[in-house]
Amino acid sequence: MHNPPYFTDDTIVFGILMILIGFVFYTSSKEEGFWKKFYGIVPALLMCYLLPSIFSSLHIIAPEWTELNDQNEVIEKSSKIYFVASRYLLPAALVLMTLSIDLKALINLGPKALIVFLAGTLGIILGGPIAILIVSIFSPETVGGADFDAVWRGLSTLAGSWIGGGANQAAMLEIFKYNQEKYGGMVLVDIVVANIGMAALLYGIGKKEIINKWLKADNSSIQELQDKVSSYQESVKRNPSLSDYMIIGAIAFGAVGFSHWGSQVLADFFNSTFESVRDPKSFISTFGGTFFWMITLATIIGIALSFTKLKSYEGAGASKIGSIFIYILVASIGMKMDLSAVLDNPGLILVGIIWMIIHFIIIFLVAKIIRAPYFFIAVGSQANVGGAASAPVVASAFHPSLASVGVLLAIFGYVVGTYGAILCTFLMEIAAPK
Repeated sequence: MHNPPYFTDDTIVFGILMILIGFVFYTSSKEEGFWKKFYGIVPALLMCYLLPSIFSSLHIIAPEWTELNDQNEVIEKSSKIYFVASRYLLPAALVLMTLSIDLKALINLGPKALIVFLAGTLGIILGGPIAILIVSIFSPETVGGADFDAVWRGLSTLAGSWIGGGANQAAMLEIFKYNQEKYGGMVLVDIVVANIGMAALLYGIGKKEIINKWLKADNSSIQELQDKVSSYQESVKRNPSLSDYMIIGAIAFGAVGFSHWGSQVLADFFNSTFESVRDPKSFISTFGGTFFWMITLATIIGIALSFTKLKSYEGAGASKIGSIFIYILVASIGMKMDLSAVLDNPGLILVGIIWMIIHFIIIFLVAKIIRAPYFFIAVGSQANVGGAASAPVVASAFHPSLASVGVLLAIFGYVVGTYGAILCTFLMEIAAPK
């Protein structure tokens, strides 16, 4: 938590984020000169992520801060932009981006996506204890601690977050009882390292041809899906009218409304019907969360509508509007990244970075063995580490029609997250210095 940033009004902050996104798109559209060369190295999507993080690091804007009220009491404040982007714009984007999906071609992507995703999960499970062993060689106090202050207990929450998501992270805190006064430091490591990992993946998208060549990857199934969607887009392409835009808006936010309603009904049903869902230690506790059901329902609605005549609204720019929502989400995620936070707890940040490097090494090695393309690496990694809020962002950077792949893998991550994190934590306990 910090003192208030220069701008605390979300209306102003949202305007700043939109200006930054607009600047990136304006400069990246240049066909010659400096910007042409610059975006040949740095992907535009990465810039939409980094610029808000720079503004946050300079304390111009901030995701959260503290203020004193009239009674000199400390009050925690936060921006609602990420919440709105992830709860309203993300499900809307998922519906619009899957509207033109070819489900058969999606299934034809085969088992490689799941294999690479599980390799990423294995990388998280093994990365934690290996990182502890490495750091304990030169700084045992960084990864030591006793009883409920033991660092391995705190790192269990990172394992939960990086395999499943927020619900799994909360489950690890409940199971291993880490000292909650120190928990904020682990949340910081989670945010900083996960965002560095996402930035690396976004950078790799700009180099995907080189990476795929090194992997000797078979990219044919992904290319086939992209070609089918692109061909369909061309076949129904038209100059959109106001009616088209209003109907696209109705499809998107009607689905958002239904997803929110359905998520509340389903979460309440599972919580009231199954005692194990109410137990945060259970792997099916995920089914008691509204965010899980909201993302799941939005994806199902999008796929269902792809079998109807509403699919033709892709020709009026449905997926482009979905992409706008995704870029706003990217900027709101970037805003949560304070680059100066790396200096707050360098020891634990180093543990997290080593952990993430091991995750990348394992996922790249498995991808190379099975000749899986970089798309599966990027989405498989982010489905583990970032979950359903950011996996479709990375997937859609390859092609809007691929966003649903990220969601499906992230949902699978929610299910395996708790038990994968428990296994990782037991290994970390063994590796931790006594």
